[in-house]
Amino acid sequence: MNTEVQSILKLMTLAERLKTELRHSWLSSGRRESVAEHSWQMALLALLVSRHLEHPVDIEHVLKMIIVHDLVEAEAGDIPFFETGIRKDEKAEREQKAIENIRDMIDSQTGQEFYDLFHEFEAAKSPEAKLAKALDNLEVQIQHNNADFSTWEEIEYNLVYTKMDKPCEHDSFLRALCDGVKSQSEDKMLKNGIDPDMIKQGL
Repeated sequence: MNTEVQSILKLMTLAERLKTELRHSWLSSGRRESVAEHSWQMALLALLVSRHLEHPVDIEHVLKMIIVHDLVEAEAGDIPFFETGIRKDEKAEREQKAIENIRDMIDSQTGQEFYDLFHEFEAAKSPEAKLAKALDNLEVQIQHNNADFSTWEEIEYNLVYTKMDKPCEHDSFLRALCDGVKSQSEDKMLKNGIDPDMIKQGL
């Protein structure tokens, strides 16, 4: 079998794990969300948002970054934002080893591109990486808003106001989208007996 074909099939076998690697987020059906589903929804959100941005981006580059970034979780696993402990402490090291393995698994040009895309996302300095990082945070809250409120943990009430704003601050449309997502969150909290003003006062 062709070497390039072998390497592609090997990576696809690794990537398939993302369909069963579960995140902290829950779906409206009551099932936990997979990493693959999160990445897909981020990509869809990027397509929906891209034409409205105050600062245009290379959407193909953004989509590449979104598709590649969470590949490391096929090896390193997903760790919730608010988790503490040894898994969180070792997250960066585990993900670095995973992206090196992915880089070395496929042809050198594609492998280096994947490696660079991962680190570009992590640095969040380019316009494309800033957008991808913002969408990563927005998608999480959008999914929380779609899920049953019983799946929310108390710490996630605060995250409505502390997690999305900074990644979205560089673009007026992203700020508007962030406000819309927060408004949905507040409606959900109010319907479930949680006063958003009390949450904000406690920050």
